[in-house]
Amino acid sequence: MNTSNATYPETRDTRAYWSDDVGKAVLRLTIGLLVLLHGIAKIVHGPDPIVGMLTAQGLPGQLAYLAYVGEVLAPILVIVGLWTRPAALVMAVNMVVAIQLAHRDDVFRLEKTGGWAIELQAAYLFGAVAIALLGAGALSIGPRR
Repeated sequence: MNTSNATYPETRDTRAYWSDDVGKAVLRLTIGLLVLLHGIAKIVHGPDPIVGMLTAQGLPGQLAYLAYVGEVLAPILVIVGLWTRPAALVMAVNMVVAIQLAHRDDVFRLEKTGGWAIELQAAYLFGAVAIALLGAGALSIGPRR
């Protein structure tokens, strides 16, 4: 073990670890901030559209308040790197529910320009899954797992 840099095993280049950690931080900050902006909009304007979609599906409208967990609390945790893996999973589940409620008819549709109709939602979903798999990295306030 290299005693000058005990956090990184000598089997890999320290620069590679640093690059991994910076990449994880960029991913966390990007996905976390973009999802958080949706949560802030729900704080400002309320969850009424989600309540309507839930009740139209025969579900209790009160479930709409879980969007605050998936779009405010979880993204903040992801951004700072605390409980990152479970928070990212919450964000991913939130996106699955959002796609089911608001974009179900678009899943198998392409836009006129050739883009997937739900590419933004898919980027949030799979970005959150990637964060859950990768963890926070060293540039976080939580454990480095």
